[in-house]
Amino acid sequence: MTTLYPKGIVLLTHAASFQGVRHLRRPSETAGAEASNLEKTVSEILSAVRERGDAAVTEYAQKFDRSDLTSFEVGPEAREAALAELDPQTREDTEFAIANVRRFAEAQLETMLPLDVEIRPGVHLGHRIIPIGRVGCYVPGGRYPLLSAPIMTIVPAKVAGVDEVIACLPPNAHRAMIAGCHLSGADRIFLIGGAQAIAAMAYGTETVPATDKIVGPGNAFVNEAKRQVFGPVGIDQLAGPSEIYVVADQTGDAEMIATDLLAQAEHDVKTRVGLITTDAKLAEAVEAEVARQLTELATAETAREAWEAKGEIAICEDTTAMIAYSDHIAAEHLQVHTADPQATARELRNYGSLFIGEMASVVYSDKCCGTNHTLPTMAAARYTGGLWVGSYVKTVTHQWMDAEGVKAVAPPAVRQSASEGLDGHRRAAQLRLDRLQAKAG
Repeated sequence: MTTLYPKGIVLLTHAASFQGVRHLRRPSETAGAEASNLEKTVSEILSAVRERGDAAVTEYAQKFDRSDLTSFEVGPEAREAALAELDPQTREDTEFAIANVRRFAEAQLETMLPLDVEIRPGVHLGHRIIPIGRVGCYVPGGRYPLLSAPIMTIVPAKVAGVDEVIACLPPNAHRAMIAGCHLSGADRIFLIGGAQAIAAMAYGTETVPATDKIVGPGNAFVNEAKRQVFGPVGIDQLAGPSEIYVVADQTGDAEMIATDLLAQAEHDVKTRVGLITTDAKLAEAVEAEVARQLTELATAETAREAWEAKGEIAICEDTTAMIAYSDHIAAEHLQVHTADPQATARELRNYGSLFIGEMASVVYSDKCCGTNHTLPTMAAARYTGGLWVGSYVKTVTHQWMDAEGVKAVAPPAVRQSASEGLDGHRRAAQLRLDRLQAKAG
């Protein structure tokens, strides 16, 4: 059923209003009633693993994964066995994806350069690009074995020069996922899933080393665990369910747009999918095409629930309104289907990853084209991008000065410290100036 809303009125969580935007269909509000129970459960898991290490991990593996494993690490023989089970075509496709992700990460890393600059005589500033020491990569299990998942988290880490890359995946994950971790270059692989895996990588256990940063998507328990351990341990982001939006004008192809929306909707019943368009006829055609394709899609049970709960079609009176609304949504994946997609792309600023032109489908990035599929969701694209080689390095500054530099910066530093009442600061700034003056006199 179609519901049309008054022109210029959009009721959203952030109470934003956009002129020239109306909805053919809109997503339902997200309920947060279970959040407190989730927070408490995850907190208990983290505390138990922190205090009791492998014993707690074993208990949670039995409770949540029905696993009787007592030794979690996948050793060399088991890794080779998983690799041997991989059929030749799957291995070839996996290595194709690894090569593309590696090449793009290497090209990105080449743009990150050390810096040394003399900003005024005697004042030398700079930065270094230093790889993180040890990174933990969470590899989700999920309904289907997502063979690209380990590639996206592990390969950029190895390109960045991380000393040791730890991979954790659920005990019941498809064995092809172990092979994927191995081919991607994981130094150690552990069959631990859920919040207990995040705890093990954050705090360390008798067998799992503590890591400096944890990356990779997961379910609500994994996400909440990453939120709670953040601070002493870094994380990439707090990822919600997958999202795809398409911005399109009258040139959009309804069948292609519907196909791409449903390709993401089959991920999860909470996947958010949408079309933002300047053409009402296209909006109606896409809605009808989605309904038609759902009658023949093998994963329609999941995709239909996602579409009914989270599907959105927004009709905009012009391109300006379409761009503004898209930037407000800040979608994880954003496809551009317009007459001049490159021109439209240059106007967009908030997205996790941009797919310019109808030939650039999200599925290619999801699997193998080379850009990373671990991207910001829940409008986080307003302030950050997705996982990339830069996520595995630190850009840290340094400075050094000669006598001329001290003579330039010491007097204002002394005055500022005195005005702030920080006598220790004032003395530290003045001491070097005094000694230079004494040496000169």
